[in-house]
Amino acid sequence: MKLTWLGHSGFRLEIAGLTLLIDPWMTGNPMFPADRRDEAIQGATHILLTHGHGDHSTDAIPVAKELGIPVAGTYDLISWWQAKEGIEGIGFNKGGTVDLGGVKATLVNACHSSSVAGPDGAPVYAGHEAGFIIEGEGHGIYVSGDTDVMADMKLFNDLHQPDIGILSAGGHFTMDMKRAAYAAKTFFDFKIVIPCHYRTFPILEQDAEVLKAGLPGVNVIEPQVMEPIEL
Repeated sequence: MKLTWLGHSGFRLEIAGLTLLIDPWMTGNPMFPADRRDEAIQGATHILLTHGHGDHSTDAIPVAKELGIPVAGTYDLISWWQAKEGIEGIGFNKGGTVDLGGVKATLVNACHSSSVAGPDGAPVYAGHEAGFIIEGEGHGIYVSGDTDVMADMKLFNDLHQPDIGILSAGGHFTMDMKRAAYAAKTFFDFKIVIPCHYRTFPILEQDAEVLKAGLPGVNVIEPQVMEPIEL
């Protein structure tokens, strides 16, 4: 299993013969090297989208059309895009699980917001924000999406026992490193934690030292853009 950070909250996950692009924001992402776009999306089989904000969804429709692959996410947003953009979609909702072909993805709750930019630039409602539990190759991966700490996280652990956590931890818009550490140690039994939604802009946290200090005994990996991590 191989995980590659695309910067911000975007990841490429190669698992059980599939290649999943999670919140693949590349266009305009100051962390992502534009000349490596083809490499980042090569062989992708699915796009998983946590919510509609542009720093997560900007490339979902173009990549889906270019590669002819489905976008999986909340029913409201995906159904709208299917009708408006003609993409292939897998629309489901929180608590629902879909089999992507040997890998299961469950949509779970998050605490944030979700919108896309309307014609005049004002935000337009885009369904609910969410996270994912991805299960395959004997691993469970919790992708928090943009969220604060929630007591719901205990339910995710009780039901799925994920061993890997990909946690938003940049602060201001989501949990910061201290809150992400609290969430991980209070509600989960992770072996590996990978922070995201940080370093992209000055307003966000720039390193994961507080997260590491708060999770003794857990392998906290600070990802580097386009450098694969073997899991």
